[in-house]
Amino acid sequence: MSVQSTVVRFPELFSPTQEGAPAKAKPAPRPHHAGHRERLRERARKAGLASLPDYELLELFLFRSQPQGDVKPLAKALLARFGSLGAVLGASLEELTSVRAEDTKGRTKTVGAETALDLMSLHELSRRVAGEVAAPRKVISSFTALMDYVRLTLQHQAREQFRVLFLDRKNQLIADEIMGQGTIDHAPAYPREVVKRALDLHASALILVHNHPSGDPTPSQADIDMTKQIMDAGRLLKIEVHDHLIVGRQGVAGSREDRRVVSLKAIGAI
Repeated sequence: MSVQSTVVRFPELFSPTQEGAPAKAKPAPRPHHAGHRERLRERARKAGLASLPDYELLELFLFRSQPQGDVKPLAKALLARFGSLGAVLGASLEELTSVRAEDTKGRTKTVGAETALDLMSLHELSRRVAGEVAAPRKVISSFTALMDYVRLTLQHQAREQFRVLFLDRKNQLIADEIMGQGTIDHAPAYPREVVKRALDLHASALILVHNHPSGDPTPSQADIDMTKQIMDAGRLLKIEVHDHLIVGRQGVAGSREDRRVVSLKAIGAI
């Protein structure tokens, strides 16, 4: 007589965990910023870039420079440090790479040399685009375009910079060159060097431009005196100084108008 055995299985007693196999790890919780990049891009696509606040527009650009991680704290830190988008883009490599921010886990985020170079490249692209509107063959035909060009070029520079726009007989732009860079409140300009460069370029006229990093473009007496010296030196060689423009960030102190570029000729200083 044969005896049949019945095997009863108890799955709960012989699960992989009980038999020594490792249990499946629970999926890690998604970080708070997971999906944020695509959500921001989608919002920009639907509502337009103009709808984004400054920090999100900067954040969108930083996605390319830093393809991983949360860059929102870094975007906000850049704006907090420099005060505006224009000032962020106008900052130097050393200034940009000094910026630090902490994410929600307390980890330090830095700008880094590559990200800083990307931001500086964006500023240079913007400057050149403005230059296409206001530059060769057109710069003097529109005074408004000239104002926009010099503002974009100098408004957010941290140190004083002296530039000269060299013009031909038809008031067309030959060159825009930096003739002096200095401290936060002084950029040396030498009349003899300016006139010599004008002769080298066969320029017939000049427009002088410099910035006041303090923010107020009101001309100093030194600005006016220097302008007259260049005018006197150029007059002997039939090189005319059309104007001297001073660029600031805040506008003229006490003025009701938004005057971030001051023309010495317009105010009767020369």
